[in-house]
Amino acid sequence: MKIAMILPIYNESKTIEGMLSQLDALPGNWEILFADGGSTDDTVEKIGSRHRVLVCPKGRANQMNFAAQAAAADVLWFVHCDSQLPTDAHAQISHAVARGAQWGCFHIGFDYHGPFMGCNTFFSNRRAKRGIAFGDQGIWVKKELFQAMGGFPDLPIMEDYEFSRQMKMRKIPICQLPGRIITSGRRYEKQFPLLTMWQMFYLRCLYRRGVDIQEIARRYRDIR
Repeated sequence: MKIAMILPIYNESKTIEGMLSQLDALPGNWEILFADGGSTDDTVEKIGSRHRVLVCPKGRANQMNFAAQAAAADVLWFVHCDSQLPTDAHAQISHAVARGAQWGCFHIGFDYHGPFMGCNTFFSNRRAKRGIAFGDQGIWVKKELFQAMGGFPDLPIMEDYEFSRQMKMRKIPICQLPGRIITSGRRYEKQFPLLTMWQMFYLRCLYRRGVDIQEIARRYRDIR
């Protein structure tokens, strides 16, 4: 089974070499697509001719949707450039799809182990098990379903949250795979982790209440 790995990027000079090294060692039949939102550093130069780079307008949802349209594979996997990926990701996704799963994600872990991060990891994975997956958990989906859903909603933030909500509303069950993606915990290092967790939860509450998405995006930038 060929799987399209889609990586939205923008000025990823500090993380791109680590991701390229992972890709070199990652087993499986992959179609790798970097969706660049107009990087002004040397990100694209570092990728060179090793993988296909698609240039598109900046915005994570737009970049992922653009690359998804260009993908030839029947299964899409959306990955953040600063993530550490499970080495058997291809086997796990392929097995799940063969058993009839249409979409899902992985478990999450963090590279920061400060106070309350164990609780954060536990609740993040429980939330995903109940149908709400975030982008840093490596959302994967059959391309046919992704297209039928209209892709990720055109939002400056919360596109992964809204995509999951739409899946849940349509009663399309999630398949959370046992592998673990390790993601950056840098936002939790800047202040007391419990405060950051509360702020992230509060932003989701604002979104559900219909607060202007641009205001939510502004507040999110402050947290990051």
